[in-house]
Amino acid sequence: MSAVESRTLEDIKDLIVSCHKGCTTAEKISFYNNWANSYEQDVAVLDYRAPSLAASAVAAHFCGERQAALVLDVACGTGMVAKLMKKDGFGRFVGVDASEGMLQRAAESGLYQDLKLALLGEEPLPVQLGHFDIVLVVGGLSMGHIQVKAIRELCQAARQGGLICMTTRGNPENLSYKAALEDEIKRMEEEGLWCGVDVTEVKEWERAVNEHEEDYVPGCVYLFKKL
Repeated sequence: MSAVESRTLEDIKDLIVSCHKGCTTAEKISFYNNWANSYEQDVAVLDYRAPSLAASAVAAHFCGERQAALVLDVACGTGMVAKLMKKDGFGRFVGVDASEGMLQRAAESGLYQDLKLALLGEEPLPVQLGHFDIVLVVGGLSMGHIQVKAIRELCQAARQGGLICMTTRGNPENLSYKAALEDEIKRMEEEGLWCGVDVTEVKEWERAVNEHEEDYVPGCVYLFKKL
């Protein structure tokens, strides 16, 4: 049994907590580069449900031809969301991530027609705007990661009538970020940039990694249509 296969839940909790103790952006990217090879195994131990919840939300509300739909997967990681969407009949993916290690694993999946290295919120989104039928960011919208203001670029990347799917956690340490995110979402609705399609609050999002939290932390899936 390899060291990765023998990791316990406590090992993985310690690993994740270590990434969030005042790390710089460069240190976070280095962390994800190093985590890429064991990422999917580790988040399976955490019972991380965001990718499946996001993929299900999109599949339930997308009305077009799935095989032809162009999907932008921001903070794509190793490609977990694309793998799930592939099972639902989607087949055209462009991925963006700030970690070269994660992009390498995503490339190995064979699902992406193109992969781009960029940190959303600090660098321009390196894709053609107004071009995508579906835009997703799963897992990247949280305290210490992608800035809230970046969701405007997600909307800009979608074509008119396209879907934008976002997720965030609702644990105590992320509540201020979640509130700021929802404020920005509301402003964009008021500006006529998009309209709400579905918002799903989930109690058991993933296993908690901090000692002061319950067994599971909550999360939320937001689905919008570009106007």
